[in-house]
Amino acid sequence: MKIAVIALGKIGLPLAVQFASKGHEVIGVDVNAEVVDLINRAVEPFPGEAHLQEKLTELVPAGTLRATTNYAEAVPGADAVVLVVPLFVDEEARPDFGWMDAATEELGKHLTAGTLVSYETTLPVGTTRNRWKPMLEKESGLTEGADFHLVFSPERVLTGRVFEDLRKYPKLIGGLSEAGAARAIEFYEAVLDFDERPDLVRPNGVWDLGSAEASELAKLAETTYRDVNIGLANQFARFASTAGIDVYQVIEASNSQPYSHIHQPGIAVGGHCIPVYPRLYLWNDPDATVVRAAREANAGMPDYTMGLLEGAHGDLTGARVVVLGAAYRGGVKETAFSGVFAAVEALRSRGATPLVHDPLYTDDELRSLGFEPYHLGEKVDAAVVQADHREYSGLGPDDLPGVRTFVDGRRVSSADRWPDISYRVIGKA
Repeated sequence: MKIAVIALGKIGLPLAVQFASKGHEVIGVDVNAEVVDLINRAVEPFPGEAHLQEKLTELVPAGTLRATTNYAEAVPGADAVVLVVPLFVDEEARPDFGWMDAATEELGKHLTAGTLVSYETTLPVGTTRNRWKPMLEKESGLTEGADFHLVFSPERVLTGRVFEDLRKYPKLIGGLSEAGAARAIEFYEAVLDFDERPDLVRPNGVWDLGSAEASELAKLAETTYRDVNIGLANQFARFASTAGIDVYQVIEASNSQPYSHIHQPGIAVGGHCIPVYPRLYLWNDPDATVVRAAREANAGMPDYTMGLLEGAHGDLTGARVVVLGAAYRGGVKETAFSGVFAAVEALRSRGATPLVHDPLYTDDELRSLGFEPYHLGEKVDAAVVQADHREYSGLGPDDLPGVRTFVDGRRVSSADRWPDISYRVIGKA
């Protein structure tokens, strides 16, 4: 097949590589000329994705994968087009379709008959049918369901392990017609491999959910579930700390029964997915009180954690406090909706002098985010773990001279590493 992949970011590029690795001709489109140039030189444009560089080294010289900024090179005559263009959101996660609209219009201008179009970007329910279908039909002059087929198939992978996750999880699809769904099943079965999953109710592979709307909701549901679950864990943690209970023992005990799957509490829920997609769900269902309450509870955890710090340390006015971790999670150089922003704001509101450390970021990068960089070995009064970088599990008092209070927002350390220092963890008195 000839396949076009629109947007070569941290999901789109590994997808393009996966498709090419199955022997198909893949042309990726991206608006960033620098990214396109790096890919065409078989150089990964972003670090940290397992096996990406080795696959680029193999596929680009072989001619099965190339990149361009020009839709006219990639779209006409394609058997399938997969879009993974970002959906931007504001601080309240209200959708801004600007980039996706522009990409869809450009795709429509070059769309030819016989093409399967699959959107993989997470969307509010109804977007595929009510927004993309009329836009593509208008720009192309073609009719969906007769001249081309449109489906929604959400990405379900984590950056850093995309190729592993593509094999591990069923590929969900939902079409606007039975014929479109059949084309999508045929396409994804030709470009993906699947691990054996005896734990699933049906064989691992491509699962047709019956409609684009069901497929859109499935992605929102699985991510919203995680946010609600974490919100519940955080509520348990906050209560446990007032009652002299170790919430981690409680969660471990509860989860020994097969119907309990309580997640872990923590200082923040960050990233492109978990803090965002519940808001996209609320876009469709504003009366979902459980979802809204969980999102608000999780959004309040950075401030709550700084309250723990204040309670243990005392007045924070003038205190030098380092937030350990700018990234939203350990090992990932990404600050989308990271708890670091709310943590720094909460420290400033208490009169502290916040500093930020992250092994993945340079001083200039931290300053560009609005933070004052901190270097291990510099004097500090208190520290708060915000990201679970593995480097932080080995820290001790010598790394943070003068530290009197250590709040472990991710439970990466332990009290015995901090003798004679006030050590606090969320969910323990």
